[in-house]
Amino acid sequence: MSTLIIAPIVGVVALLFAFYKAASIDKAEPGTDRMKEISSFIHEGAMAFLAREYKSVGIFAIIMFFILGLAISWPTALAFAAGAACSILAGYFGMTVATKANVRTTNAAMKSGMNKALGIAFSGGSVMGMTVVGLGLLGTGVFWLIFKDANVLTGFSLGASSVALFARVGGGIYTKAADVGADLVGKVESGIPEDDPRNPAVIADNVGDNVGDVAGMGADLFESYVGSIVSSITLGVIAYEGGKGVQFALMVCTVGIIASIIGTLFVRGKEGSNPQKALNMGTYMSSLIVIVASFFLSKSILKSLLPFWAIVFGSLVGLIIAKITEVYTSDEYKYVKEIADQSETGAATTIISGLSVGMKSTAYPVIVLAIGIIGAYLISGYTPNGVDSVKGLYGIALAAVGMLSTTGMTVAVDAYGPISDNAGGIAEMCELPHEVREITDKLDSVGNTTAAIGKGFAIGSAALTALALFAAYTQSVGITTISLTEPTVIAGLFIGGMLPFLFSAITMSAVGKAAFSMIEEVRRQFKEMPGIMEGKQKPDYRRCVDISTGAALREMIVPGLLAVVVPVVVGLLLGTEALGGLQAGALVTGVLMAIFMSNAGGAWDNAKKYIEGGTHGGKGSVAHKAAVVGDTVGDPFKDTSGPSINILIKLMTVVSLVFGPMIAQYGGILLKFF
Repeated sequence: MSTLIIAPIVGVVALLFAFYKAASIDKAEPGTDRMKEISSFIHEGAMAFLAREYKSVGIFAIIMFFILGLAISWPTALAFAAGAACSILAGYFGMTVATKANVRTTNAAMKSGMNKALGIAFSGGSVMGMTVVGLGLLGTGVFWLIFKDANVLTGFSLGASSVALFARVGGGIYTKAADVGADLVGKVESGIPEDDPRNPAVIADNVGDNVGDVAGMGADLFESYVGSIVSSITLGVIAYEGGKGVQFALMVCTVGIIASIIGTLFVRGKEGSNPQKALNMGTYMSSLIVIVASFFLSKSILKSLLPFWAIVFGSLVGLIIAKITEVYTSDEYKYVKEIADQSETGAATTIISGLSVGMKSTAYPVIVLAIGIIGAYLISGYTPNGVDSVKGLYGIALAAVGMLSTTGMTVAVDAYGPISDNAGGIAEMCELPHEVREITDKLDSVGNTTAAIGKGFAIGSAALTALALFAAYTQSVGITTISLTEPTVIAGLFIGGMLPFLFSAITMSAVGKAAFSMIEEVRRQFKEMPGIMEGKQKPDYRRCVDISTGAALREMIVPGLLAVVVPVVVGLLLGTEALGGLQAGALVTGVLMAIFMSNAGGAWDNAKKYIEGGTHGGKGSVAHKAAVVGDTVGDPFKDTSGPSINILIKLMTVVSLVFGPMIAQYGGILLKFF
């Protein structure tokens, strides 16, 4: 008991650190009256969207609470409500601070230079990161101390996953509807710069950066983080007697928070240097601390170094996938430059090249994941008489914990990106000196890469977390093997493999519909309000914000219900093994689709930025117009469908785990008629 209570205490420490960072941002000067006005538009739009989104999610959560209470248990229902509430709180606090940090980053770039601007933007991201891990470890730690029941904890994970999917899908639809509308009518049709204040969709676009890439990504990694803890506890109870498996997993997460706090102190840029190096230093330092601490924890708690190596495998898998993602999406490497070269011959070749890069980018991450999974399983489960399968599966869960232990730092680096992007938008809308925009563009360019890396990390962690949760599912329903010769298993496999494609189609279509409405509105304003283009008339920003908000809330319902309803229906009709096949099929195609879509979109985005930097004729050239089209196609790839898929596969495994005992008892209804 004395050791386990450390976890929720350190969770509180993370929250206190987040409040400290938030207070330091509040003290920074927000700039001119015009800068404050633009920032207030973004803040109000973001908070209005969150309020309406959480109202919709709240209705779903209340219904699920009673379903879980009646079908499973009331403690599980209570844990579900707590998990959903923590996810909502993380998004709310992170968004609030991010929409304050953006204008202060702009002002710091104007008054003090890049180093100060980097510090404020990263501090804004740190609030989101530390809130995510603080609430995650506090919630799981408290519920374990109270109930000592892994089944109850699955409810907490389900609550986190449910809110995450709605946040990711809703935020992704919102941000891309605004982005596509702003780009196609503003940049392509009207020839005005990005973030030009004459563009009616520009405020909605900046709001979207926050609701999609701050609140959405935070919710995404919050549920991955919680899922890794829950799976390691579920399997740790079985793998090691006396709760030592649980203790080890919680202590690694505890050290991860401390390491992330220390890592933030190493993010110090220098004028004229690449901000990426400063961010990388913080990431590498926090990972190193976790690895070193895990060595001693494994030796002292489990009396073996084998679990330590599982942590190492997970940490290395995360770092390697992040680096691979950077290679395929950064303009410092050949793949983005190849897309820029292809843009000189038009939009068609730009799209073909980007699709090719996205598909290529799936190979190495999948190989790395495969090596990490096998390595963690074999080394953690090693015994002189062969592999202990339960300890091996626990090792896979530990690999997920190792990868996600520094989630605080990962989310901080990722959330820094949209804050920098907003800072550049504010600089453009306020017509600040060119030197200010140069600093914010440099921060934003790095932010594009960190966002792509964050998505790669989220996908890799989703694969390991989903696999660990799948292992926990097999243990909970008593399945030892799933035979691919069984027709029901094959049916489940095909249904699961199809779901990421159907899910992507629904979310891509939602972006298209919302973007169409946005394009029509921007065109209408330009036509009916000619003074806008002359700078004599103010656009109706609020109307565009309302279009994105309404579309996002309408279109997020079906994808969210799909992930919850399908696993239960398949399990009840075809049984537990078919449900296992469904999870396996969704995991394989989901990981591949998520990597492909996220990396293709990131590469298209940075190819456009690369051309805007002066290559291939620069802004306004044939290559630039083609790259803008490629980036527009890639927007829903990288910010809506791709990132949402990893939540889909995790949510389906969590739903299967929570309802597994019920399905084991009542499932296979269809088979009983034959």
